[in-house]
Amino acid sequence: MSSHKLSFTKVAETADVPAGALLKVKIKEKEILIANVDGKYYAIDNTCSHKKGDLSKGTLDGKIITCPQHGSRFDVTDGKNAGGPKMMMFRSKTDDLNSYEVRVDGNDILVFQKSTWGM
Repeated sequence: MSSHKLSFTKVAETADVPAGALLKVKIKEKEILIANVDGKYYAIDNTCSHKKGDLSKGTLDGKIITCPQHGSRFDVTDGKNAGGPKMMMFRSKTDDLNSYEVRVDGNDILVFQKSTWGM
């Protein structure tokens, strides 16, 4: 019998992600982007939903991360698409990203994960 347990996983320390900074972390096989916006930490998928660009290499302006590949923009506070990829003079729509609950415990940044093994 499998016990499903909800848990938080330590992914970094607060010193690793100063205000305005980004950090790519990996939980199991999933890449997560940690962003520090005005001292508050957020976590979303690190891979752009348009062409799989690495968002950790993008630019953070306030709470908006811009993908370095084609310019798709996402709100790091909730993963919502704030503007699709720019093609010539037009922007199209792309899918939202997953967002994850973040807690800070002392200096530890913790991201919410569901454990299928009860650990």
